[in-house]
Amino acid sequence: MKFLVVTFLTAYLGYAIGVYTQMPWWSFALSSALIALCVQQSKISTFVSGFLGIFLLWILLAFIRDVSNDHILSQRVVSILGIGSSSTLLILITGFLGGMVSGLAAITGYHLRSSAKAILSFNLE
Repeated sequence: MKFLVVTFLTAYLGYAIGVYTQMPWWSFALSSALIALCVQQSKISTFVSGFLGIFLLWILLAFIRDVSNDHILSQRVVSILGIGSSSTLLILITGFLGGMVSGLAAITGYHLRSSAKAILSFNLE
């Protein structure tokens, strides 16, 4: 249950930061790291929840934008990149890149949490 809540929270905060602030595109990574810092999970669960939250969000947003302009922009980008003629592949690549940034930011938050615990439990005797 915690995994699903963290995944949803990652997607929600990533969306809110992107829509309601003037911060750069990579600002969702800060929210992913902050969530991983605050919520204790295993290392793999932390990465996967961070990855899935933004991966699914970016796929959904890219698909909505792609359908709204009749696939014109995605077809041009696909032809420039030379990855075939499938806009679906471009959407998946977009989601994968966002998911990797978010997952790695979540792992960073996990390690910051581990470091903070180690520093706070250090005894100077």
